Amino acid sequence: MTLPEERVEWVCFEGLTFRVPGNVYKPAEDTFLLAENLHVTPRETVLDMGTGCGLLAVLSAKKTERVFAIDINPHAARCASENGRLNGVHNRLNIICGDLFEPLREDIKFDVIVFNAPYLPSEGLKGRSELRDWLETAWSGGEDGREVIDRFTSEAPKRLKKGGRILLLQSTLSDEEATVRRFRDAGLKVEVIVEKPLFFEKMILLKAVRPS
Repeated sequence: MTLPEERVEWVCFEGLTFRVPGNVYKPAEDTFLLAENLHVTPRETVLDMGTGCGLLAVLSAKKTERVFAIDINPHAARCASENGRLNGVHNRLNIICGDLFEPLREDIKFDVIVFNAPYLPSEGLKGRSELRDWLETAWSGGEDGREVIDRFTSEAPKRLKKGGRILLLQSTLSDEEATVRRFRDAGLKVEVIVEKPLFFEKMILLKAVRPS
């Protein structure tokens, strides 16, 4: 019998191939929406928060030389590292296992921060198996869907270089207007890049820029 964590799926995007085991979030519509709107130029320093299998980090590393990728799920961090090697960019990736910005020195700042946030309201992870817990860290946003988003928006503006930008994907189920207000209160210019209907919600991609 094959255990869930032993099952492996393969995902292809823009000529790149990604190996995704069962204990790592498989890229879906939200990931691809962010990927299609991710524009990185050479010499920019990129942070892919909640990297998962590393798809956004690898895409960034194809265009620039310094990419950081963080995930709280140790299986995801290992998977992203393997996919960096599989796609020939492992020497450009700094893969870190940790909780949001906690593993980073305070003086490290970025030109681009991308985050496909855990945005779905949920009752949390109590009483679940480890495998289920790690998978849920990719989408579970707590009771109102904002538990991780609020922590991220409190810290992310301080991690931007002048002229730097944040691309944050979330759902209308987790109050995107609150995210806009928090970014604006931090002095960033905010706009909605794209909205995409998905069943009973919309996916919202926000761009927040620190003025030069």
